[in-house]
Amino acid sequence: MRLDPFAGAYLADPAHVWRRLLDGPGGVHHDEDLGLWLITGHADVRRALGDAATFGNALTLAPVYDVCPQAMDIIVQIDAPPTTAAADPPVHPRTRRALRATFANTPERVARQYGPIVARRVDELVARLATRAGRPVDLVPEFTAELPLLVLLDILGVPDEDIGRIRAWADGQIALIWGRPDPAEQVRLARDLLAFWHYCQELVRGRLDRGRYGDGYVDRLLAYRDGHDEELTVTEVASIVFNLLVAGHETTAGLLAHALDQALSEPDRWRTLAAEPDRIPGFLTETLRFAPAIDGWLRVTNRPVTLGGADIPAGARCLLLIGAANRDGAVFAHPDRFDPERPDVQDHLSFGHGPHFCIGAALARLEAETALGRLVESLPGLRLAPGYDRSFRPNVAFRAHRALPVVVDVPAGAAGWSVPAAELPAA
Repeated sequence: MRLDPFAGAYLADPAHVWRRLLDGPGGVHHDEDLGLWLITGHADVRRALGDAATFGNALTLAPVYDVCPQAMDIIVQIDAPPTTAAADPPVHPRTRRALRATFANTPERVARQYGPIVARRVDELVARLATRAGRPVDLVPEFTAELPLLVLLDILGVPDEDIGRIRAWADGQIALIWGRPDPAEQVRLARDLLAFWHYCQELVRGRLDRGRYGDGYVDRLLAYRDGHDEELTVTEVASIVFNLLVAGHETTAGLLAHALDQALSEPDRWRTLAAEPDRIPGFLTETLRFAPAIDGWLRVTNRPVTLGGADIPAGARCLLLIGAANRDGAVFAHPDRFDPERPDVQDHLSFGHGPHFCIGAALARLEAETALGRLVESLPGLRLAPGYDRSFRPNVAFRAHRALPVVVDVPAGAAGWSVPAAELPAA
């Protein structure tokens, strides 16, 4: 069975493709064009995510196409060791311990440690949107992509002026690994990725050379290391930062864009959230199920395995279709219906499962809940721009909107309406 994630219907509505795969015979199919085994059923995807002994991570960050020689010559210079998404035992349990010890990852710790950062950045961006009343705004570059990156830079202790190049580097990494760029673009993106890696190395080296640690997350990792390579090497610290600067904001950006798309595509939803903000957490959880920011993820089999009635050989690359698993009728009633009140919503796999469960899940939820709450409160007249046509960037893993154009309407009878001065960012 064939899947084309780079063209056609998949770029407008991948759910139709997921439904075709789910309704077909068996839950596992081999796509000869992609060279990947497609795993679609909820139980099978959950097993693959949780069984690290059978489904390894070594090729998770390897491109899904044959890279041209010129680009490969550059890529091999990136000597970042696997620490997070691409790490397997015995490395991954050790680096995961470091992440759990240094990165707030429970709702309580996240709210206490990162809540003020999130609230300040949300208020800044919402206030900026309020000044655009009556004019079209693309929420992707001006809100959904910017907010999580600003929050992450604050957490890491990286200056705001670096936001532009970090965003470009992160977008480029996603396109290089999980997209299908032409050879000239591969070379350009590979050069950028090498520059990105050198930036992360220099960031860590600068903290070391300073001789004292501050409050940023890079400093926290180095303090955890405390000079002991058996805990983390300096290069591993740089690699963790390298990975966080992509995964730490791209996934949250996707969640925000999908949530706003779902809320604004049905005006009654936006009005309901504005009137009853306590519904926002459930709305976001259903967004995670219905439209995950990462709807496919890569694994490689370490040994032969039978799954979904298919015999998969050792060394086979597998695409775990999380988006399809979240629409599996064996787990979710009326799976193609967006229903924030559904009792089975918590069974989604959008944050993964098992040893690689997303370390930033609680932070992503906090950012999305804070952002959506402030938007419905401060901009109740927000609406999709006329002629909006949903479309996603071509990618085998990340489901990212190309654009999300909206109009910021001033509420009726509020000619001089604006965000209160107390809510505007300080000069």
